[in-house]
Amino acid sequence: MEVLFDKDYLRELYYYGKTSTKQYRFQPQIVKKYVRVINILDAVERIEDLYRFNALHYEKLGGDKLGLESVRVNDQYRIEFKTLHESEKTVTICSIVELSKHYK
Repeated sequence: MEVLFDKDYLRELYYYGKTSTKQYRFQPQIVKKYVRVINILDAVERIEDLYRFNALHYEKLGGDKLGLESVRVNDQYRIEFKTLHESEKTVTICSIVELSKHYK
């Protein structure tokens, strides 16, 4: 699959391991796992292949996040993305969300 990034900080985090702004700082182990998950997204042929990776907890989101899908980085963070359904070969990474803030 082709992976695109919705925001510059997500691209920087993947390619450089850090961001140019202090607003988006993550611990090194989170960045390492983020890169690993993006590599998995890049490697799979179809979005359904994500179900094979139980640790990712792939799911389609609902409610105010309808149209987004997510995979877990770890128990604390998840990556939210959208898939272009015409081809299902392109994934656009939209955000990395801290789950404890999301569920409050």
